[in-house]
Amino acid sequence: MTGPVLVVGEALIDLVRRRDAGAAEHPGGSPANVALTLGRLGWDARLATWIGADARGAAIRSWLAESGVRLVPGSDGAARTPVATATLDAAGAAAYEFDLEWRLPADVPVDGVVAVHTGSIAAVLEPGGPAVVELVRRARPHATVTYDPNLRPALMGEPAAVRDRVEACVALADVVKVSDEDLGWLFPGADPMAVARRWLAAGPSVVVVTFGGDGAAGVAASGPVRVTAPPVAVVDTVGAGDSFMGALIHGLGRAGLLGAGRRDRLRGIDGATLTSLLQLGVDVAAVTVARPGADPPRLAELPPSPSVP
Repeated sequence: MTGPVLVVGEALIDLVRRRDAGAAEHPGGSPANVALTLGRLGWDARLATWIGADARGAAIRSWLAESGVRLVPGSDGAARTPVATATLDAAGAAAYEFDLEWRLPADVPVDGVVAVHTGSIAAVLEPGGPAVVELVRRARPHATVTYDPNLRPALMGEPAAVRDRVEACVALADVVKVSDEDLGWLFPGADPMAVARRWLAAGPSVVVVTFGGDGAAGVAASGPVRVTAPPVAVVDTVGAGDSFMGALIHGLGRAGLLGAGRRDRLRGIDGATLTSLLQLGVDVAAVTVARPGADPPRLAELPPSPSVP
């Protein structure tokens, strides 16, 4: 591994309501899930978040620590730990309601990190969103920036209210991962890959669109690529996109493409390398959806495959 990765964003408790099995609580939150995936894949992962010094916060801290993720000091300053209630439909897809406040701990250190990842609620929700963008600007001279909008309509209002903020984050990022569902909400009726190409022209070196069980596609200067997802019996989709994102960052590191000094190499990524990164992402996500909650695999759980860089 090439150095620590800083993940910035919400950690929370997912209160999952299932149609046939009652309710259960799992630690989660999109950026926290990304950090967890990175920790399980062997990275020095650090999470700057906003949780409470309460029982649910302790559960999150323990959950992260078991996978080697360290909380940035000050991350437990919230009055209470946020909760997201996820109601699953018959196919295992989740609809969310939130009870949370988002702030960024003061003076988050960025020296020495090779990558900074953010997205979802943390990048757009007041009052913490602007501080996250400023942190990314501060880190960008020496770190690769990755971003996943992972939009939450229940919190974000109308698409017009967040488009400018999302696209400002896109312009700051080196790598963007976005789901087709997010693009469908943000740009109704638009071709997801047309949006991906437009975002690529705005600054990133790679833009990836995930299509759930239909795999993923990516665009870079070398051209578009697409991979299919392995067949799997879906338990639920909680954390699937986040584990894909963590696997993508992992793959970039293994390919020697993390760190601002590798930015030119990343911009010149070839189709074969990008394809292998996307295949790694769908492989990791397939393990995650096959078990309940946000429970991404450890590196040893992945079958030996040429898709692992």
